[in-house]
Amino acid sequence: MSQPRWAVVVPVKRLAVAKSRLRGALPGVPHEELALALAADTLRAVLACPAVAEALVVTDDARVAAAARAAGARVLPDEPDAGLNAAFRHGAAGAAAGWVAGITADVPALRPAELAGALLAAQNGRPGVRRFLPDAPGGGTVLLTAGPGVPLDPRFGVGSAVAHAASGALPLDGDWPSLRRDVDTAADLAAAARLGLGPRTAALVATGRAARAAG
Repeated sequence: MSQPRWAVVVPVKRLAVAKSRLRGALPGVPHEELALALAADTLRAVLACPAVAEALVVTDDARVAAAARAAGARVLPDEPDAGLNAAFRHGAAGAAAGWVAGITADVPALRPAELAGALLAAQNGRPGVRRFLPDAPGGGTVLLTAGPGVPLDPRFGVGSAVAHAASGALPLDGDWPSLRRDVDTAADLAAAARLGLGPRTAALVATGRAARAAG
């Protein structure tokens, strides 16, 4: 079975309020720059994935929108302005492809081949059933997929892995460490760095290390 081409929805908060638990994680690096780098590296990997036909970034942040368009993504204003799940639903409604995935904008170590593997596993799963991938700790969700005609029905947030399972979605089984490594804290960022960060986040981590050494 050939792999379909997917539409991938990537919601991104306004940078001023994004990734609040990471604030101050990198000395000498403005917080908004770090939040933007996480999203940009995630999007870069999504667009480089051969299974992806289009990426839809849902955001009301002008800098995020400009970076997304420059990378080749389609930008949708966050018209619901009602949180992450509403943004995922809005993006999925605007997708052109029948196969739709939602991914969080904080997986800066993401490898395109790992995303392709997870999407292929979702395609080959039980027809008509949504699939989700828990994050590295296991309680959250980094990826949610739905086939043609199946609503994405996102349940992201605290305890989202349990919430997605309770809603009828099935977990994906696979060894995709860069996809599962989302970044919420300084410890998460260090773990992602060990996997190998995307270029924008890696550059900021290097800046932060230099500032720490100089201080």
